[in-house]
Amino acid sequence: MKKICFATNNPNKLKEIQQQLDGLYEVVSLKEINCNEELPETQETLEGNSAQKAQYVWDNYQVSCFADDTGLEVNALNGDPGVYSARYAGPQRDSDDNMDLVLKNLEGKSDRSARFRTVITLVWNGEIKQVDGIAEGEIIKERTGDQGFGYDPIFRPIGHEKTFAQLSASEKNEISHRGKAVTKLIELLKSI
Repeated sequence: MKKICFATNNPNKLKEIQQQLDGLYEVVSLKEINCNEELPETQETLEGNSAQKAQYVWDNYQVSCFADDTGLEVNALNGDPGVYSARYAGPQRDSDDNMDLVLKNLEGKSDRSARFRTVITLVWNGEIKQVDGIAEGEIIKERTGDQGFGYDPIFRPIGHEKTFAQLSASEKNEISHRGKAVTKLIELLKSI
């Protein structure tokens, strides 16, 4: 089985991706390739951060890999938190703090439309390709559900009564931004 590194140490993301790749590749984490440093994320776009992380792993470890960057883009907040989603409420990267700040900033606003967007960069033997996925939805007024991670408890996708945090992993993967991007990634990997 071919091995590929997912440039993350987030166990939730790793598990989600492993389920979706379903044995197509052996997916390993950064720790498993002995990459213990924080990957650079200094770009101003999701595309830039995703490419920067994947290229860093290739340049420093010569391991084919893919990296993602995901942002929650809220229309009434001019697309924020966007590329800063993980650290929206500060460098502590606390999901509860981040959700609290989004909810606070949306107080009194009628437009609660938002989207999750994921960009995945694949570096395979030095060659770079990018795919993306988008999930449109809205920010609800209070946390609902205890599945998932990040902003999932306050994001309800269009056409659904439940938040991402109320859906099972398989239900979420079918409609989520990351699920859509991974579907495109799988097509790329099958062609390699």
